[in-house]
Amino acid sequence: MPEPELLLLDEPVSALDVSIRAQVLNLLADLRPDRGLSCLAVSHDLSVLRFLSHGVGVMLGDRIVARGSVERVTTAPDHDDTRRLLEAAPTIARSLDRWAAKTESQNV
Repeated sequence: MPEPELLLLDEPVSALDVSIRAQVLNLLADLRPDRGLSCLAVSHDLSVLRFLSHGVGVMLGDRIVARGSVERVTTAPDHDDTRRLLEAAPTIARSLDRWAAKTESQNV
């Protein structure tokens, strides 16, 4: 289709390196307002959803267990599975904590 109104994205950047990933996400962000394009993205990577989405839904099996604005769902999760998903996402702070704990245990 030369001018789609909706793109369905299933893990759109999961297998890409960081620089290509950023280019694809920026392209999608640019295309949306320019062409009136909507995207429905499925991803385990919350950073991708935060970048692409206004709203998000968290699924458990075949049910949506949380939904709302990206900000609300990711900063004030009200479902255990949403909290677990957020806790599983890598962050710089969590990586530094693990590195510090590993370094401390090696120095003992």
